[in-house]
Amino acid sequence: MADDTRAPGPAPARPGRAAAAGTSAPQESDYAVSAEFYDLLQAEGDRRRARRWFAAAAGRARQGIVDFGAGTGLVTEVLLESSGVPVHAVEPAPAMRTVLMSRAAALGADRRARLTVHPGRAEEAGLVEVADLAVAANVVGCVEPAARRALWRAAAGALVPGGLLLFDPPPTELPSTAEDLPALGPVRLGTESYRADVTRVPDRGVLRMVFDYRVEREGRTVRSAGEAFSMWPLEPAALAAEVTRAGLEFVPSPHPELSAARRPCRRTPA
Repeated sequence: MADDTRAPGPAPARPGRAAAAGTSAPQESDYAVSAEFYDLLQAEGDRRRARRWFAAAAGRARQGIVDFGAGTGLVTEVLLESSGVPVHAVEPAPAMRTVLMSRAAALGADRRARLTVHPGRAEEAGLVEVADLAVAANVVGCVEPAARRALWRAAAGALVPGGLLLFDPPPTELPSTAEDLPALGPVRLGTESYRADVTRVPDRGVLRMVFDYRVEREGRTVRSAGEAFSMWPLEPAALAAEVTRAGLEFVPSPHPELSAARRPCRRTPA
């Protein structure tokens, strides 16, 4: 989501990792650990990427925008600043949604009036033809297959005919062995320094993303915590088949890092 390491959704902790005194092993939870560190370590990169991916399309929206998997609201904020239409932010994780609501409280009155926050998963939001743009940033690869298919259906329902869905595609394959990714941080906060080591581990067809967070003071670790998430690889042909079955059709993407699908326009009877 190191900008691309966001991986929503619970996953088992990395096996065999013991907690030392004053530390905790990676937890099986839905951002309960990561929400504290997310913006501090990833906000700058997420904002840059959101502007690069979505700002132009948001500026062309005329009816509304849906942000599926809004997280702490970094992408949502870019969508609001780039458009003048209502924005629907869908975020199921309570810990991340708490940060999103705090971000919403700090918005100006105009942007706050255009923002609706929906708890729950995409299919639970009940959005019907409310938007001509929907986005899903660092989401598609991070939800289990049944939820991914439900996401396509929810997006098709939320879009008006001709509406556009933009998303970064899931990984197409697993690495052969565990890999260390670039660390997040360090970021200084007062007398302490925050960082996260990120590892991806193939495990029986699923990719485990393991985040090990550390808080250091004067070179000494004073606190550590971990959280792990799952990602589900999907081959491009299978992805295309899922999207098509949901009633969307692939179209050329406005950005090389994204995939794009559109809800077909209604045909006028002859």
